[in-house]
Amino acid sequence: MKITWFGHATFKIETSGKTLYIDPYVLPKGSPLADVILITHDHYDHCDPSKVNEIRSEGTRIIATEKSARKLEGEVGTVRPGDIVEIDGIKIVSVHAYNRNKPFHPKGIGVGFIIESEGKKVYHTGDSDYIPEMNSLKGLTAVLVPIGGTYTMDIEQAKEAVLAMKPKIAIPMHYNFLEGLKADAKEFKEKVETKGETKVEILEGRELEI
Repeated sequence: MKITWFGHATFKIETSGKTLYIDPYVLPKGSPLADVILITHDHYDHCDPSKVNEIRSEGTRIIATEKSARKLEGEVGTVRPGDIVEIDGIKIVSVHAYNRNKPFHPKGIGVGFIIESEGKKVYHTGDSDYIPEMNSLKGLTAVLVPIGGTYTMDIEQAKEAVLAMKPKIAIPMHYNFLEGLKADAKEFKEKVETKGETKVEILEGRELEI
């Protein structure tokens, strides 16, 4: 399984012969077409119809929240927290993603995704704070977690979430791209690795094979 972070919350995951994108907003020109596109919520920097169309082909499956689906063209499968979709042996579990003390992401509107494939579990938290539902998630290979604050977890909250979930790997995201989301990924790495066994991988300009 290969994980590439393009910036903000946009990831490409290659697994089981398929190419999946999550929240395609930051896309290099000439990016390969998607087999599956996952959209965590309807905000412009996560659900961008023009970017979706850049990597969409006739056979692309799109899985999105209900509000996101209304922004997109063509056939889109909709999910809510708790829903499970299986695509060619890849299991995609939708889980809660929301703010606890901020108004930007109310509970029930957005989701995170847990992608299960090749015996691995990769959790993209979506735009979320550290929420109680995360405490019951176990056996995670990698967690893709925001650290930029303002609209999501900041470094301290992200550290607490990672220490609670105990994934093998944590990959910071949602920082240093849009205004108001400044954070130091190296600080996050140090705080996590000195407190637990999780390894932090900073994917700025590189691909990670897990």
